[in-house]
Amino acid sequence: MPYTDNPEGVTGIDKRPVDGPVRVSAPGPKGVGGSGLAGDAVCKLEHHGGDDQAVYAMAREDMDVWERELGRTLTDGAFGENLTTQGLDVSGARIGERWRIGPEVVLEVTCGRIPCRTFQGHLDEKHWVKRFTQRGAPGAYLRVIEPGVIRAGDPVEIVHRPGHDVTVALQFRAVTTERTLLPRLLPAGEALHPESLRLAREYAEKHGV
Repeated sequence: MPYTDNPEGVTGIDKRPVDGPVRVSAPGPKGVGGSGLAGDAVCKLEHHGGDDQAVYAMAREDMDVWERELGRTLTDGAFGENLTTQGLDVSGARIGERWRIGPEVVLEVTCGRIPCRTFQGHLDEKHWVKRFTQRGAPGAYLRVIEPGVIRAGDPVEIVHRPGHDVTVALQFRAVTTERTLLPRLLPAGEALHPESLRLAREYAEKHGV
């Protein structure tokens, strides 16, 4: 596609729903491992994929809000998400929160999705990166705790919710538009995406927080 910044000109952002089972497993470290879902493709390993961004989930409710604002249909997978959920506050999930999907798979929330130029080109909406960032409901990246097979329609059960108040939405704001919030991420500890944890620690040390 012409809008991707991948030198090869390819992108894996255009996800399509599937009816059959999909195996989910930890793909390996960032820069080496791609998607956690068998059959999915990550074309720029420098910024996408890896164990801490193995699966991307987006709430159908948030996409419905965007449908009304944009005046167009957004099919499941239109945001490049692997999982389109219903009845789950994805951006309100706490970092380190664990979800059991179906009978086997357990995933852990690590961070929000940072929009990029490829995302904007894929949707073909002006100023999309800025608009998506300002909305502050980015959906969640997850790491694989227990691998297995998932299917469309599988129930999602929250099996662990940490005692802190560090949500995906808070983490997203802290690393994008409100850096003063970074120290508030520290209670999430090692459950945070390593890059967010590093930013939070550096900010706290620099500012003596």
